Amino acid sequence: MRRESGPLVVIAREGGRSSKLGPSAITLTVFTGSSAFADDDDRETGMTNPLVFDRVLLRRRQARARALGPETFLIDRVASDLADRLGAVLREYPVALDLGTPSDTLRSALTGATSIGSLFRAAASPDADVIADEEALPFRDGSLDLVVSALALQFLNDLPGALIQIRRALKPDGLFLAALLGGDTLTELRQSFAAAEAEIEGGVSPRVAPFANVREMGALLQRAGFALPVTDVERLTVRYSSPFFLMGELRRMGATNVLVERRRKLLRRDTLKRMAQIYAERFSDPDGKVRATFEIIWLSGWAPHESQQKPLRPGSAQTRLADALGVREISTGEKPNGEGG
Repeated sequence: MRRESGPLVVIAREGGRSSKLGPSAITLTVFTGSSAFADDDDRETGMTNPLVFDRVLLRRRQARARALGPETFLIDRVASDLADRLGAVLREYPVALDLGTPSDTLRSALTGATSIGSLFRAAASPDADVIADEEALPFRDGSLDLVVSALALQFLNDLPGALIQIRRALKPDGLFLAALLGGDTLTELRQSFAAAEAEIEGGVSPRVAPFANVREMGALLQRAGFALPVTDVERLTVRYSSPFFLMGELRRMGATNVLVERRRKLLRRDTLKRMAQIYAERFSDPDGKVRATFEIIWLSGWAPHESQQKPLRPGSAQTRLADALGVREISTGEKPNGEGG
C-alpha cells in the first residue's frame, strides 16, 4: 500500500528557533564482510552494491555535530511522529530495537510507552547499547518484536540487504517502522549548486545525496519479504533567512556531503556566491526568506505470520459486485437503457 500525498508543513527557522505555520551498554563484535548484508540475488550473481556514502566520514560528521551543539528540530519532529504512529498500533513489544537513529531522541520519545518492554539502541556509535553497523546486524533470526529507526537508513549503501536483515531479525508478526529522508530532500540546494557550478566552472559535482523515492521504498519492502507493507510521504517546507543559514544547520545535523564521489577540492568562493544568488532568485518568498524541502518517507511492514490477512485468490469471490451495490449487471455487448444498435 502506498500513499504519496502527505501533509505539507511549513516551518520558519529564525535564530535557531522554529514555529509551525499552517540498559547497560553491550559491546558486540560484528562481522562486517559484504556477504553479511548482500541479498540472495547478489550472492548468486556475485554482484556487490556500489559505495555511494562514505560511512566513516558520516560518523565523523555526526560526532562533529554533537560537539558543535546539534540542531535537532527535524529529528525531534520525526521521533514525535513515530511515537504517535506506534501508539496507534494496539500491540505489545517485549523486545524492541532502535536501529541507527543518530541520537537518543527516539528513545526519549518512546519513554513511557507501555507497549514496549525493553528498548535497545544499535548504532555505530560509542554511546549505543549495541555497537554495530546498520548494514551488518548482529541479531539472531526471530529475536526482536519491534524495530524502529529515525533518519538513519537513507545513508546505507545496501538498504535492500539491511531490510532483509531486519525482517529476519523480527519474530513472526513483528513490526518494522521507520522514517528516512526521501529523494526530494534539499532539491532547492541541489538545483542551485548544479546551476552555479555549470555556469562558473563548466561542470557539476555531486553535493546533495540521491535518496530513494516512495515508490522505490515500497518495492524494497516487498522484495525484502515484509507482509502488509505500507509507505507514505510527508514534505516539510522550512524557511531560512539565507542559504548559508540552511548550510550551517545541515552542518550541525551531521548531514553535510558524505558522498564517495564528492569533490575533494575546496568550494570556490565565486561559485558559492552564485549558488546563493540562484537560490534566492528561484526559491524565495516575497519576504525574502528562502525555502528548503525535507521529504520524510515512512515505512512499515510486518514479519510474515499465518494469522495475517492475505489477498484472496483471483476468481474466488462468492458475491457479485452488482449484487453488493444493488444494481443490474449489464452483460458485455448489451446497450444501456435498452438502446438499439
